[in-house]
Amino acid sequence: MPADPAGTATRIIANIEKVIIGKRAQLQLALAAYFSEGHILLEDVPGVAKTMLARALAKSVGCAFKRLQCTPDLLPTDVTGVNVFNQKSGEFEFRAGPVFAQTLLADEINRATPRTQAALLEAMAERCVSVDGKTYLLKAPFLVIATQNPVDQEGTFPLPEAQLDRFLVRLSLGYPSMDEEAKMLTRMQMGHPIEDLKAVVTADDVIACQAAIRGVHLDDKVKRYILEIVHASRGHEDVLLGGSPRASIALFRTAQALAAIGGRDFVSPDDVKKMAQPVLAHRIILKPESRLRKRTPALVVKDLVEDAKVPITDRMRAEAVDAFDD
Repeated sequence: MPADPAGTATRIIANIEKVIIGKRAQLQLALAAYFSEGHILLEDVPGVAKTMLARALAKSVGCAFKRLQCTPDLLPTDVTGVNVFNQKSGEFEFRAGPVFAQTLLADEINRATPRTQAALLEAMAERCVSVDGKTYLLKAPFLVIATQNPVDQEGTFPLPEAQLDRFLVRLSLGYPSMDEEAKMLTRMQMGHPIEDLKAVVTADDVIACQAAIRGVHLDDKVKRYILEIVHASRGHEDVLLGGSPRASIALFRTAQALAAIGGRDFVSPDDVKKMAQPVLAHRIILKPESRLRKRTPALVVKDLVEDAKVPITDRMRAEAVDAFDD
């Protein structure tokens, strides 16, 4: 049976919305990252369902889920696992850490020390873990969802640029509206709906979608559009360090995934626009004087998208003609 990214995404989102209300746009962006085989950084204030999103996503796809509560005393071996000597057998046995899950939630990742944060790098980039000279492969589909609180910075260790670059997207859920919060209170009156959440797709369905999105067509004009945005970030007057080639690849892949989730077999410039902020903002480092002028990476990305010339592809022109004829 061929992969159906749009149908798979619809089922997952509908299931997660039993728990998280009114965040469909953010859920689509999260799935775009998941289907692109990337990792997600959720940065928001406490209590807006960051952890719940990770749990609901893992339950919806029937994947093994582990939660890692990051604290300053957490050691790298608490993440990856450790070899323990078995006195009965006289040999060392490997006891796997929480990273050996298909969905890993690294809660408040910026509270872990840089040494412990770095323990995730190999897993996030290569989907494997090396312990005492032996390499262990992680089971697909592997996803890291990390959370951090942008307000409370006391006793935290900000993620270095190299670690931020490993996250495909950075998202913020934001507060719900009053009506959405009222629905939430009603649903939680007799118990939390996360406890009754069931899987609606399988891990194999997700893997099939990850393979399928690579076949989504990307016109050379749209490809050039992506490169113009990323390259412009490197020469922007407010930017000290712009997007790397990894940023170009990330924007390329997530635009493909967003198109597939929308039921299209080609990428439009609108897909690139929607993914620009989640993909690029956390990868851009501003000059100190720009930060003093209250400039933010989000504003810079907005400038980059507005300044780039939007291409019109042959596919878009043909669809416009068909719509006019109808």
